[in-house]
Amino acid sequence: MTVAYAVETGLDPAEFVDVLERSGLAERRPVHDQARVGAMVRNANLIVCARAENGQLVGVSRAITDFAFCCYLSDLAVDRVWQGRGIGAELIRRTHEAAGGESVTLILVAAPAARDYYPKVGLTSFPGCFGRLRVDSPGG
Repeated sequence: MTVAYAVETGLDPAEFVDVLERSGLAERRPVHDQARVGAMVRNANLIVCARAENGQLVGVSRAITDFAFCCYLSDLAVDRVWQGRGIGAELIRRTHEAAGGESVTLILVAAPAARDYYPKVGLTSFPGCFGRLRVDSPGG
């Protein structure tokens, strides 16, 4: 089965939550707070989706970028059934390309279970990154 990738606007928050749940990322996102999830989707300015032939959302990259200097990839979720097929790597590549490519720094905070994945797809760990966590954050 083939996968189609596209930058999308107007992603349905319920569809976003569904793929978060099927990916395992829902445990780290406020999926039971519809207003907050709606704001997360609405206020992201770069969403790249991966869809199966039947239109089902099987992967998503949700990012915030200035399209000139930096891009924060906030969510990368791929349905567990579809993992291992290069979808996550392709979503990262397409997100970076849509954000401005090589002139833009792509940054993400890895979930603990995914920390070994990102170097395998060409991302570099930056030990000098700093931040402030949300009050409801288990660490990212």
